[in-house]
Amino acid sequence: MESDAALVDRWRHLLTCYNTIACDLDRELHDAHGLSMSEFEALDRLVQSDCEQRRMQELAADMYLSQSALSRTVARLEKHGLVTRGLCESDRRGVFVNITEAGRTLHGEARKTHRTILARHLTD
Repeated sequence: MESDAALVDRWRHLLTCYNTIACDLDRELHDAHGLSMSEFEALDRLVQSDCEQRRMQELAADMYLSQSALSRTVARLEKHGLVTRGLCESDRRGVFVNITEAGRTLHGEARKTHRTILARHLTD
């Protein structure tokens, strides 16, 4: 069995790797496309789902953000015309998020930056 010190060292190494990549993503996505890492991730999940709309609850479950953090992220995207939000007709508690054409276009441009950074850090 691994010692406590080795286990903590592995954990800290993982955190360092994540934080290094996250900082690079945040900086380069913002500088090149005006998006935070969370904003890009929300757009990426909407594009990846390949459906017309997603419930906010489903999007929150897929992402690492709390419901309130996701709500703020989606509000920023909506402010810039990249997504729209609407109420579910059958369940007034449900809110749908739809990506706009502007959102798809920006996502396509930012996706190249995102994948380049991931490849820089995660390929052997």
